Amino acid sequence: VLNEKKLQEVDSLWKEFETPEKANKIVKLKHFEKFQDTTEALAASTALVEGKLSKNLKKILKKIVAKDAHEQLAVADAKLGGVIKDKLNLSCIHSPMVTELMRGIRSQIEGLITGLPSREMAAMCLGLAHSLSRYKLKFSPDKVDTMIVQAISLLDDLDKELNNYIMRCREWYGWHFPELGKIITDNLTYCKCVRKVGDRRNFASSDVSDIISEEIEEDVKAAAEISMGTEVSEEDINNIIHLCDQVIEISEYRTQLYDYLKNRMMAIAPNLTVMVGELVGARLIAHAGSLLNLAKHPASTVQILGAEKALFRALKTKRDTPKFGLIYHASLVGQTTAKNKGKISRMLAAKTALTIRYDALGDDTSAEMGAENRLKVETRLRHLEERGIRRISGTGKALARADKYQNKSEVKIYDPSGDSTLPTVPKKRKIQEVEDQDAGVVVKAKKLKTETK
Repeated sequence: VLNEKKLQEVDSLWKEFETPEKANKIVKLKHFEKFQDTTEALAASTALVEGKLSKNLKKILKKIVAKDAHEQLAVADAKLGGVIKDKLNLSCIHSPMVTELMRGIRSQIEGLITGLPSREMAAMCLGLAHSLSRYKLKFSPDKVDTMIVQAISLLDDLDKELNNYIMRCREWYGWHFPELGKIITDNLTYCKCVRKVGDRRNFASSDVSDIISEEIEEDVKAAAEISMGTEVSEEDINNIIHLCDQVIEISEYRTQLYDYLKNRMMAIAPNLTVMVGELVGARLIAHAGSLLNLAKHPASTVQILGAEKALFRALKTKRDTPKFGLIYHASLVGQTTAKNKGKISRMLAAKTALTIRYDALGDDTSAEMGAENRLKVETRLRHLEERGIRRISGTGKALARADKYQNKSEVKIYDPSGDSTLPTVPKKRKIQEVEDQDAGVVVKAKKLKTETK
């Protein structure tokens, strides 16, 4: 900086950089270092964005410090100034005046640095901007879970389409052979049978033992002989077979997509997957927009994600707010009794919120934390189901040691002892006994013996 007095007037500083001639009176080029290639430029730019000191910058500053150690260095980024001061012991300055100065230098950079044609300058800036954007997209944690959001949305769409296609197929073929729909309940098996056989008259000569069991095959053949369905042309059958092909193809693709989603979820959010499962976890991420957005939500919001309509309706009409949203479909909530669903969903949401933050912001990629938290919820679930007979660990920090909870459907007899709070009377006394006690005579129920005091 040549004229420091003019820098004091921050508001009118832009006037000094209106033309290259004026700018040259304020500032003078001290040192210029050229990048060898785009890779080096990208490395330096990313370091500046993150507020770190790159190798090249460190070398240049060391040279300058050796010459002018007493002078101050103006920096555009306060964080970077702090790093330079720590490493090189060079006093740095960052203020609104410096920001205005940097803006002025950028606007007249071509006049201040000679030998750089504006065309080349624009091309280099554009190239570096593209490289930097690509780097940011590549390493941004938000962008990785986009795959999960897309996959779960596609899975839901496939399920919807598959249901429509299967319903249409059953109805269409039902005109020709209505009894088959009642005998074969599985949709995929039904479509495979129709595709293999076609016309119902071919069932007698066809072998479909690789698709269905022998008993069902016999029933189908018997029903085909006495079917009350209408006769259809070969063209109709061909169209139905094409529809069956579509159903089988979509089913196979759905299985493949589900496996892909499972692998992605275990890679990106292993602890969340352990807590609530792949599908529920993926739906939570999709609902929030990204894993990082979901990590910003408190546990109470995670609990009712997906039930916003019910929540606002309840708040408007001053009724009870919903107890669960998407988390209702988690296996832990599903295996509890209706009475305890609210309590378990609240506890599960609290632990799930912790696992989400651990997955989104933590460096560790193991699923141990999720497994520990799931064990705690399972222990609490058992505690609630067994009416609090056993206490769980009171410290909270100690790990609750218990086997994995499995809901066994066994008949339990109702225990009425927990209902009443009154003390139990051991024996019902006779009226005669009470009356005679006042007179000092004890009368027994069967043998009447009088004893005087």
